[in-house]
Amino acid sequence: GGGGISCVLQDGEVFEKAGVNVSVVSGLLSEEAARQMRSRGKSLKAKDGKLPFCAMGVSSVIHPKNPHVPTMHFNYRYFEIEEADGTKQWWFGGGTDLTPTYLNEEDAVHFHKTLKEACDKHDPKLYPKYKKWCDDYFYIKHRGERRGIGGIFFDDMDSPSKEEVFQFVKSCAKAVVPCYIPIVKKHCHDSFTPEEKLWQQLRRGRYVEFNLVYDRGTKFGLLTPGSRIESILMSLPLTARWEYMHTPPESSKEAEILEVLRNPKDWVH
Repeated sequence: GGGGISCVLQDGEVFEKAGVNVSVVSGLLSEEAARQMRSRGKSLKAKDGKLPFCAMGVSSVIHPKNPHVPTMHFNYRYFEIEEADGTKQWWFGGGTDLTPTYLNEEDAVHFHKTLKEACDKHDPKLYPKYKKWCDDYFYIKHRGERRGIGGIFFDDMDSPSKEEVFQFVKSCAKAVVPCYIPIVKKHCHDSFTPEEKLWQQLRRGRYVEFNLVYDRGTKFGLLTPGSRIESILMSLPLTARWEYMHTPPESSKEAEILEVLRNPKDWVH
């Protein structure tokens, strides 16, 4: 039941592909989705094999045209499940992360500092915890590198109270525009070479690999009967590239970003 709205921009002057999904859905959790949740430690007691759920969230992925403007993703969501005895389990999840083609340290610091300020309003312990969670979550295991330079990520957040967690999630969502738009404005008119555009295409290939192989949200969507595939795959770029055995030259700008993706940095201290 329920549904959502997907808005997608393609072939814009600044954004090659950008989308926003807002969804409010309900139904019965599929066995595969329930198994995925139980593997995270959820104790879900089904009634006659059925688990009614409702979920709502807003997510966005932006793939800019210019290789000097990073890709950005955010998603904030609420999930509720009714168990066999009528009790309800609820939790919030989400995060915001940045995926640059080329490393700009000033941009990385701005992005992380803005998210840290949003977290610090609620508890100074949250940013370091969720920054590490983000680095660990967006890990492309078969490549040994992160999808990007991280941000914050959390899931299964159900304390201290629903209202307090909701206020925290709202603070994180309100930080999306100030953490990203200044970076877009700063670089959207930068000149770039065909070689830099090619590197962007190869990095986007990694983005696709993570989303299709590891991302929990994508997998949950694909496992939900009757889900809208176009909305689930909105996160994929308009164009990407896979070259056989591509390795950038040592000490190049391309090698510089790879080093950070393999060994995440602390950007705010």
